Amino acid sequence: MPLACVCCVVLASCDRSSSSLSLKATDITGADFGHDLQLTDFNGQARKLADFRGKVVVVFFGYTHCPDVCPTTMSELASAMKKLGAEADKVQVLFVTADPERDTPEILKQYVTAFDPHFLGLRGTPEQTAQAAKDFKVLIQKNPGNAANYTVDHSSGTYLYDPQGRLRVYVSYGQGADVFAHDIAALLKAS
Repeated sequence: MPLACVCCVVLASCDRSSSSLSLKATDITGADFGHDLQLTDFNGQARKLADFRGKVVVVFFGYTHCPDVCPTTMSELASAMKKLGAEADKVQVLFVTADPERDTPEILKQYVTAFDPHFLGLRGTPEQTAQAAKDFKVLIQKNPGNAANYTVDHSSGTYLYDPQGRLRVYVSYGQGADVFAHDIAALLKAS
């Protein structure tokens, strides 16, 4: 499976020696990718990762018509925010659409905020989306189908940034709300 090979190479290249965090997901401190996002939020505001300095930033690529991975991950993140309690105010979840053709700002806002009103959806042109995916080493592939009912294959992991804006953690799909809550809390505590 090509995606598994890419993930192994990416994760193997990370420098874990600079991190003393006790994490449940994969420590990717020192990874040489995912330096920034330059997309627009569902309110029409241009956004980049530096806009959220001081918070743990969670980045997940998905799409609103996704039948399984996306709603599962978003539900896990919403549950993690509840587990964090007041600390959730120090976290910003960013859902980056892999399907900007269908995910209009209105659809994106309705979808993302249904999980948590503080979550933010980002989108760009197809070219900007492809560039963001490349920068994050995320696979996005639109599958042919009829014009309105197609699927999009995409990488299913989630990235966590510490409050200083450094990429620190990769959470594989299906690890659950407890892993998200634990590792986000660890990043908050370490800052």
